[in-house]
Amino acid sequence: MTVIYQTTITRIGQSAPDALSDQMLITFREGAPADIEEFCFIHCHGELSGELRPGSQLTLGDARYPVTAVGDVAEQNLRELGHITLRFDGQTAAEYPGTVHVAGPVPQAVAAGCVLKFVA
Repeated sequence: MTVIYQTTITRIGQSAPDALSDQMLITFREGAPADIEEFCFIHCHGELSGELRPGSQLTLGDARYPVTAVGDVAEQNLRELGHITLRFDGQTAAEYPGTVHVAGPVPQAVAAGCVLKFVA
């Protein structure tokens, strides 16, 4: 398996963990506007070196999730802004253009220092 994107969560916005109860995890690179940062898991921006597509795999800490759907602008948002909305619902069609859907249980918590990566 080839790593196509890897980053480390550095800060967690005050309201970011609330999205986990809605089966979502929202990321943004360091330097996000303050009103957006509050809702995001902030990370040191990595470089996207491959195509993000269904069949890829998300690794979040020790957990692994198969990617089931990728929105039309999710790859571009990840590359340019480090922004992605992960949905832990296993849908096979992206609900929104910037969403990546994965199959598996929603993480109970995500701490600073957690490594997020996509592999193909």
